[in-house]
Amino acid sequence: MPIYEFRCPRCGHRFERLCQLGETGANLSCPACNSPKPERLLSSFATRGVEGGKGSSCTSCKATSCSSCR
Repeated sequence: MPIYEFRCPRCGHRFERLCQLGETGANLSCPACNSPKPERLLSSFATRGVEGGKGSSCTSCKATSCSSCR
């Protein structure tokens, strides 16, 4: 199950919730002010490559270690 980020339109409180895939927030309420239907926010995500070339996120070549992969 993904973690979604929500923001209350009434008080602006931001919070995260473990929800079923596609949850809109319609059945949730703000934990700070109890206002119904917080807005689901678009969250960014991070990725991490492995240093040293092997397993790096370099997709421009098949080499496992080069100056462009570091």
